[in-house]
Amino acid sequence: MSASTRIADLLSDGMKALKGAGVEAPAREARLLLGVAAQVTPTIMIGFPERSVDLASAEKFRALLARRVAREPISHLLGTREFWSRPFIVTRDVLDPRPDSEALIEAVLDELYDRRRDYRVLDFGTGSGCLLLTLLAELPAARGWAVDLSPAALEIAGRNAASFGLTARVTWRQGSWDEALRSEDPVAFDIIVSNPPYIPSDDIPGLEPEVVRYEPLLALDGGADGLGAYRALAPVIASRLAPGGLAALEIGLGQGESVRALMLAAGLEDAGSALDLAQHERCLLFRKG
Repeated sequence: MSASTRIADLLSDGMKALKGAGVEAPAREARLLLGVAAQVTPTIMIGFPERSVDLASAEKFRALLARRVAREPISHLLGTREFWSRPFIVTRDVLDPRPDSEALIEAVLDELYDRRRDYRVLDFGTGSGCLLLTLLAELPAARGWAVDLSPAALEIAGRNAASFGLTARVTWRQGSWDEALRSEDPVAFDIIVSNPPYIPSDDIPGLEPEVVRYEPLLALDGGADGLGAYRALAPVIASRLAPGGLAALEIGLGQGESVRALMLAAGLEDAGSALDLAQHERCLLFRKG
């Protein structure tokens, strides 16, 4: 790789390396990495490509580039991933918040006639906290309970809550599904959300390197058919959802019919679904009669 510190040369080298590694948007990502490494704005990169950056910044850029060439997620290198227009801290201890998950947020908010009510919101498998914290930010009187089996994930979610000024409105619970809840927690919740692991075990090795190498298996592996978490959650949601309450579950491709059947068998009522950006069914909604 060239030893030059000129913006144009660094970006050219970066784009070539990223393209060779199979990264989909090499030009955009090269600019993002240089922006982080050298604190250079896109305006400067485009308008003054002949400028140089200091040697330390150039070396930092090359180090970040090498990690991205190894297919470490760009969010890990930048430190955050945007979700619902908010920057969420992400590490390899949590799933990257994905745009498709915003379908769940939109679907829940569309179902609420009064966003100023003091809703009790429960998030099973909170991860980065993107679902729960986004809902709390949009529902100013709501309180949230975040459940995750991973202490490391709860630590990241806690950092995100602090960055958004939501710490005082969240109760953290470490453990498996409702076993993590305690006697002082509400018996029933107005809103329950979850993006559980739903990838069939045998499909995981074929996922993108960013996912297989750098995201937590615990948050991905849904068992032999991908439905293990939904089977566990169905009776839990049915017992923990308040009468008239709303449950929203993210699902994988083609899982709608199976997950819907599990929830209906547990006594919940079908309340519709929401599509993701590719127009696939991504979120299922249920009510408790």
